Amino acid sequence: MTTDSWINETLYPDWGQRFRVKRELARVRSDFQDIVIFESFSHGRVMVLDGVIQITEADEFVYQEMLAHVPLLAHGACANVLIIGAGDGGVLRRVLQHRGVKRAVMVEIDGEVIRLSKEFLPTIAGGAWADPRAEVIVGDGIDYVKRASAGAFDAIIVDSTDPIGVGEVLFTDDFYSNCARILTARGLVVNQCGVPAMQADELRDTSIRRAKFFPYVSAYVAAVPTYVGGFMTLGWAAKDPSLARVATEEIRARAEAAGILGTTRYWTPEIHTGAFNLPPYIARHLPA
Repeated sequence: MTTDSWINETLYPDWGQRFRVKRELARVRSDFQDIVIFESFSHGRVMVLDGVIQITEADEFVYQEMLAHVPLLAHGACANVLIIGAGDGGVLRRVLQHRGVKRAVMVEIDGEVIRLSKEFLPTIAGGAWADPRAEVIVGDGIDYVKRASAGAFDAIIVDSTDPIGVGEVLFTDDFYSNCARILTARGLVVNQCGVPAMQADELRDTSIRRAKFFPYVSAYVAAVPTYVGGFMTLGWAAKDPSLARVATEEIRARAEAAGILGTTRYWTPEIHTGAFNLPPYIARHLPA
């Protein structure tokens, strides 16, 4: 359906952004949330969940590359990776770009997000859905981590909505406790923690929770234009504190070995190491 209307984001009550809609592609009420996919004039195709912009074709690479490549290259030997959420398939695609990954399990609670992404946003996941190393589960990520075996994964990547609605349970003590249990001795978990200029409590509260179960908690940043408000923070919780301090040249060597070097549009070895150097207005929300 061709339109000449606007979609206004509703994340914040008194500030936001809007997109001029060229064509609405899908509008669905799933069992969990309202889903809208439309073609914009400026950012390609866009997915909106419960009124909040989730992904655009124009800048999805920033978020996906930083959410996937940073933890995997910091670890350096990830064979088994768990992805919670990320129903558009973009994180799965980046994880599977790593030659050393043998198994990538993706657990997305809303099957409609996967279905609509396959139909209307196929370039985001590319061929990841058909990769034999991928195991895609439509189910509850909370239940999955409760049932998973101890030490089953080297890294956990949580690509969820904000801690409201369907995404709220992915920010709890119980969830992070189980994440720590199912990770290997050098395991780590990363998750989006919002834009601290507008959502400082999200970074602060989540960091406090993660610090109960992981000896090293921090964050790193990425500049995603459609996540308005400045830097997006990606929460970092690791069993090994050295993982956030790998030298740039070592990261470069690991990226080359993994087959990542030269394939990215945002991530570089320098961006990787620099992303952990937080401005004071962000760093002050992390545990001392």
